[in-house]
Amino acid sequence: MTQENLIERLIAENDEFRRLRSEHQSYEQELETLRGTAPLSADQQWRMSELKKLKLMAKDRMESIIRHARPGVSA
Repeated sequence: MTQENLIERLIAENDEFRRLRSEHQSYEQELETLRGTAPLSADQQWRMSELKKLKLMAKDRMESIIRHARPGVSA
């Protein structure tokens, strides 16, 4: 099973993975909006930093789910 097939299966079958993917995409969209704002206020800079952390946490958790969903990997 390819990584893409595994991700498609997880999106279809795993509620947590689907939620994390949606959150990750939302964080990226908000980051893109902030990147288009110049100059950034202190609050916007803080939000940007927070979004990057949240996005990374979501990605790390998705990667963990993918690793455990691979055939031959026991949880």
